[in-house]
Amino acid sequence: MVAVSAVTLFVEDLAAARAWYARAFGVREFFSDADSVVFQFDGMLINLLRVEEAPDLIAPAEPGGADAGPRAQYTVTVSDVDDAVASLRAAGVEVLNGPMDRSWGVRTAAFADPAGHVWEFAEQLEA
Repeated sequence: MVAVSAVTLFVEDLAAARAWYARAFGVREFFSDADSVVFQFDGMLINLLRVEEAPDLIAPAEPGGADAGPRAQYTVTVSDVDDAVASLRAAGVEVLNGPMDRSWGVRTAAFADPAGHVWEFAEQLEA
C-alpha cells in the first residue's frame, strides 16, 4: 500500500495562505519558517511553500503561475458537508459551489485558498 504523507502547495502570499488554512480547516501548525508553513491533517502534512522557493524542489521544471487556473482538487472527507460549509462561511471562506449531491453518491462543496488551490468537502451519501 502506498500512503501520501505530504503535499506541497506553492503560494504567492505565505501570510495570507497561513491565515486561510487556520481559518478554513482549524488545523494546527506543525512547522514554520520564513519560506513555509506546514499544517497537520490527520495522517498527512500540507506544506505551503513560497513560490519563489519552488525551483529548488522541482528544477528543471518551473512552477506554474497563479493565473494558470486550477489543475487539481484536494478532497477532505467530512461527516456533514452542510455543517462544514457553514463553518467555512462563518470563518469568512468563500465557497465556489455546493453543497450539492453528485450522481456518484457523494455530497460535495468546493472552495479555494488564496493561491487558487481548490479544496472540496465530501460526504458519502446513504445508498
